[in-house]
Amino acid sequence: MTNKAIIHTESAPAAIGTYSQAVKVNNTVYLSGQIPLVPETMVLVEGDISAQIDQVFKNLSAVCEASGGDLSNIVKLNIFLTDLSHFPTVNEIMGQYFQEPYPARAAIGVKELPKGAEVEMDGILVI
Repeated sequence: MTNKAIIHTESAPAAIGTYSQAVKVNNTVYLSGQIPLVPETMVLVEGDISAQIDQVFKNLSAVCEASGGDLSNIVKLNIFLTDLSHFPTVNEIMGQYFQEPYPARAAIGVKELPKGAEVEMDGILVI
């Protein structure tokens, strides 16, 4: 029997389309993509790419916590960047949020992201 739950928290940006922040099926949580929106204003965080990456990790963390876990439960992280030259910055900031063993990960260059964001991340966690 499958146990499916929709995850929602006010501590992360509200969905800006036809999707849920996350869906939990048994002990696996599928995180929707997070861009660097500030949850309270639904506006992109001010600042450079570092500020955007930091905000995305904060948003992912809030959804992880709402699902009963935290960032350490992420087993697969997908990172989408409009400029792959920012990848070293992702690694640097990711090191502030994750400890070994790190999740499996992909970094993908894309032409554009919603609302003009420079970074988006989604992932899968197991609780």
